[in-house]
Amino acid sequence: MLNEITTSRSNHLIDPIFHVWGWEIPVYLFIGGIVAGMMIISGYSIMKGRITEPDCSCRILPRISFILLSIGMFALFLDLEYKIHFWRLYTTFEIKSPMSWGAWILLLVYPVLIANILMAPPEYLNKYIKNPGNLSKKFRENRFILNATSYGNIVLGLGLGVYTGVLLSSMVSRPLWNSSLLAVLFLISGLSAAAAFVHMIARNVVERETLARADNIFLSIELVVIFLFIAGLLNSTEVQIKAAYLLLTGTYAVTFWVFVVGLGIIIPLLIQTRAVNHKVQHTAIAPVLVIMGGLILRFLIVEAGQYSHWLNAHF
Repeated sequence: MLNEITTSRSNHLIDPIFHVWGWEIPVYLFIGGIVAGMMIISGYSIMKGRITEPDCSCRILPRISFILLSIGMFALFLDLEYKIHFWRLYTTFEIKSPMSWGAWILLLVYPVLIANILMAPPEYLNKYIKNPGNLSKKFRENRFILNATSYGNIVLGLGLGVYTGVLLSSMVSRPLWNSSLLAVLFLISGLSAAAAFVHMIARNVVERETLARADNIFLSIELVVIFLFIAGLLNSTEVQIKAAYLLLTGTYAVTFWVFVVGLGIIIPLLIQTRAVNHKVQHTAIAPVLVIMGGLILRFLIVEAGQYSHWLNAHF
């Protein structure tokens, strides 16, 4: 599959080295999406000056993002067929290669996360950093570092979220994936999962309700994007129409309608709408459903996309 991700085989240094995709790629795509969402939320919170608030989630999200992204990178590494060649991605930059863009975005994400962590370092860093409180104060009071970290979180978060969809949509050999809306869908889904997670762990009541309201908006947009994604396939070539029916009425219809649309979007949207209107209490049920729905969406798109093929006799 060396020619299925990049548009050209001319630059062997950036050719991807994936074999047939299993669980590793959907997990990586999901983690990339939720980390992207967390970075955007953190960047916005820092921009609003909330980093000094002891109960702001932006103080802990960078640590969680750092750990999750490392797990996602490890999952990606496990899926590489030629693992010892991964370093070649960093010997060049190919503007037309999604893999090249993704590799460099991931490399830039870590310094921004570290800078964010140092703004509110955890206590265990006392063993390794002399006077971490003074260091974090300097970081927070330095306008350049503050702006660079906040905007870096937002810009790189957007790039990471979009990249997870572009990685698939650039593969013209897979009709289900070959849509520019896939990047938008994965970005919005990642934002929704991140907002749900923060809503679930937030200690600040106002922040919890704000993120629940934001998640309702993201879930509504996600429904619209899914509709447009399917409509785009149905109004395209015959093979893409068949790809759409894999989700609508075919092999993957139950998973799509029940677990992605129903349990992953509509039911959480109804629960959180009642919660933000103070008709029911906030619980972890809706956020967990949103997060699980986002994960299942990646597995579904990856699996169904591999099944959809221009030359698949059974498709």
